[in-house]
Amino acid sequence: MPRGKRGGRVGALEGGREEEAPPAAAAVPSALWASPPQPEAAAEQVLLRGIFEIGRNSCDVVLSERTLRWRPIQPERPAGDSKYDLLCKEELIELKDVFSVKLKRRSFAKQQGNGTLLGITLFICLKKGQNKIKDSTLDLINLSEDHCDIWFRQFKKILTGFSNRPKSLKIFLNPQSHKKEATQVYYEKVEPLLKTAGIKTDVTITEYEGHALSVLKECGLQGFDGIVCVGGDGSASEVAHALLLRAQKNAGSETDGVPTPTPAQLPLGVIPAGSTNVLAHSLYGIPHVVTATLHIILGHLQPVDVCTFSTAGKLLRFGFSAMFGFGGRTLALAEKHRWMSPNQRRDFAVIKALAQLKPEDCEISFLPFNSSQDLQQRRAQGSSKSDCNDCWQTIQGQFLNVSMMAIPCLCSVAPRGLAPNTRLNNGSMALIIAHNTSRPEFIKHLRRYASVENQFNFPFVETYTVEEVKVYPRNKTNGHHPEEEDQPHESVSEDSFPWNIDGDLMEVASEVHVKLHPRLINLYGGSMEEMNDSKVTCNCL
Repeated sequence: MPRGKRGGRVGALEGGREEEAPPAAAAVPSALWASPPQPEAAAEQVLLRGIFEIGRNSCDVVLSERTLRWRPIQPERPAGDSKYDLLCKEELIELKDVFSVKLKRRSFAKQQGNGTLLGITLFICLKKGQNKIKDSTLDLINLSEDHCDIWFRQFKKILTGFSNRPKSLKIFLNPQSHKKEATQVYYEKVEPLLKTAGIKTDVTITEYEGHALSVLKECGLQGFDGIVCVGGDGSASEVAHALLLRAQKNAGSETDGVPTPTPAQLPLGVIPAGSTNVLAHSLYGIPHVVTATLHIILGHLQPVDVCTFSTAGKLLRFGFSAMFGFGGRTLALAEKHRWMSPNQRRDFAVIKALAQLKPEDCEISFLPFNSSQDLQQRRAQGSSKSDCNDCWQTIQGQFLNVSMMAIPCLCSVAPRGLAPNTRLNNGSMALIIAHNTSRPEFIKHLRRYASVENQFNFPFVETYTVEEVKVYPRNKTNGHHPEEEDQPHESVSEDSFPWNIDGDLMEVASEVHVKLHPRLINLYGGSMEEMNDSKVTCNCL
């Protein structure tokens, strides 16, 4: 087979912009793709077979329904030559990891037309580490227009068959997230990948808190396959809340007092561009922008449990996690100092909240989770179990912090998660209660979150797996302390209590009812258990 000349300027796009020509398949070294032949390969229907140059070797390439396999073409070998066996080892990629295909052409400066055909470029996903995935390319070099056209059309047909992959996305971009880096993150890292995958986008740059909520209440979503939020936890939670409110509206349901809310009609993708990125970290196992984008492109969906937070029968919001007590007061202090950098603001708020550490006097009622009940039956029958008053348990006392988590809540300061035993969709949430104790002991408990030690192995910490929780604060002084009288601007109003719901501050004057609803929304992201335990087909994945 004639070999294409290297050097000059090579464009991977079909007559698209020019780029520097790397060596063939340089992004994916051939040695990394070595894989032993799999038994099921013989059962796959062969669609095409031909000769391409891959990694400077002429290869016999076979395209089947699920894989692309190739083996270097070598002359007759002496018997027992182990070096020859290594060179001729079959390599492969799975087509489910391919997200785009382009004709590869060489274009020179001021050249008109598409340029000289060099072959085909496949854009693929490679697994790097436990949960991280990155984009790469594989070049199939062949100078025959007819030969490449046949293969190109077959690749396009296969990719079109992945019906779960989005073709059009509505993007919400929060330019104020973290260090105001979200805009740069999107246009430099996310948008190029979406364009390569041929996904159409409509971008709304949010201008104020609640902007995404107001847009999603009214805008037409018929032409979109999914919604994507580029921002932090607050932005992602707002969009999830808006999608679920929209679903109730479309279903003609009231948002207040509904036992079984209608699931969101479109999936949500989260691009981590905030300071903590708890939701993205829990979804992908890592707060990595390219990993999140590729999960969206490939259409990986995870059904996720969602909680409703309500007071006096009125819905406050949909969300994934909440903290009352220390967690709420820390956020209230941080929100008063948004002029600080995110890390400074967080550290300042934690230190000051610890210095002013006081317990909340309240009553906590909860409905334990019954794992024997089928989750789909629960969705169909609504809240039949919540009517069983004998099942509810009640705790009264002084509590430093109360957490309710429907997701693991992984983040940089808690790599195992704030609720490490919780999953995205196991139909239950974690209730973590820290009773009143000394400040040093409570600090030890907090420090455990950043280590491998069990953060719950303290006599003042109780954990429960529950379906519903009701928190009734009994002291109306709202933790007001004499030492704070000279700083009234740093405390919330005395007739309300600060709650941290998905990183957003909410002040509530009375009891809060938290109820979990299984698989209420689909989020783009692969199962971490599946990603960690999946059988790889080549050394690089």
